[in-house]
Amino acid sequence: MSEPFEPEIAMPMHQSWWVRWRQAIITSVVFVTVGTGVAVVSNNQGPVVTSTTAVTTPGFCPTDAPITCYTLSRTIRDGMKGADVRRLQQRLKDLHFDPGRIDGVYGGDTRMAVWAFQALVQKMTRDTLVDFVTPVLWDSMRGDVTITPRRQPGSPNHVEVYLPEQVMAVFKGQQLLLVSHISTGTGQKWCEEVTIDPGEEGNKGGVPIKMGVCGEAITPGGIYYFYNRKLGQRESKLGTMWNPVYFNFGIAIHGAMMVPKDPASHGCVRIPIFVSNYFPALVQYNDRVYVFDGVKEPEDYGSVAPPWDKKDPNYTTTTSTSTTSSTVPKAPAPPVVVTTVTSSVPS
Repeated sequence: MSEPFEPEIAMPMHQSWWVRWRQAIITSVVFVTVGTGVAVVSNNQGPVVTSTTAVTTPGFCPTDAPITCYTLSRTIRDGMKGADVRRLQQRLKDLHFDPGRIDGVYGGDTRMAVWAFQALVQKMTRDTLVDFVTPVLWDSMRGDVTITPRRQPGSPNHVEVYLPEQVMAVFKGQQLLLVSHISTGTGQKWCEEVTIDPGEEGNKGGVPIKMGVCGEAITPGGIYYFYNRKLGQRESKLGTMWNPVYFNFGIAIHGAMMVPKDPASHGCVRIPIFVSNYFPALVQYNDRVYVFDGVKEPEDYGSVAPPWDKKDPNYTTTTSTSTTSSTVPKAPAPPVVVTTVTSSVPS
């Protein structure tokens, strides 16, 4: 049995014309506003964003409406699922901020894309970046977003690395191909035992070696070019790299398991693993790399070599490594072969 209707209340005849007609006037204004198809969203932490929709409730969007038609009714946080998360991921993908798999689950890959958007588009500093997406942030994403290169070199494609923002952008001419969150050099000195694969800086032999290395974790600003690339996992003096593309001696843009919000590398440019699976195909030999450090323009530096690493004087167990071993040898074990490797190649 349905609930009874509320009794009709007769409007007193002495009420003013505004009271009697204000609902109709407000409704007319709303329809006129929606019909114009323009809304301006302002955020005091970023640029003014112009959107081509003015719908304020997802229910008003037709089934074939673009994702920018929909507003966000909640704050999306880690682990949340739903159609709104899928729209967020698709919008980031459309803007070339790769969020990883578009699966409707808000996780680490999507969060890194959100960091990059906040830093590059909204000009937020690293200490103000958030891990969640608010309705206001979504309104900025669904507006008009245009990212243009700061430089236009002669190479077909080029990469721009923005150290203050911890963001990397890849361009083909004026066309944006990719924006990715990155993690670069900490600027701190370090001493560690490292494994160096054959062919990496500091190992010209045929087997991996271990040695103690001291260095300074700096990603220098300047202008460089890609000169080499390798597939798969590689061990170097600067750490473990996945699909590295080298542009400044041993410094490379490479995939890493950990790409935190802040600088954390020994000098390389870390990118998410899933991005490194296709990033090498976006660039070619001799394509330019511009590293902006926020202090000077890349042209003011030119091509600056990273700080030179050196052998750790306190490291005394440098040994060669072998690809085979036996736990129960039938004969006396051979003496350990000690190999000392001295490298003057920068880290």
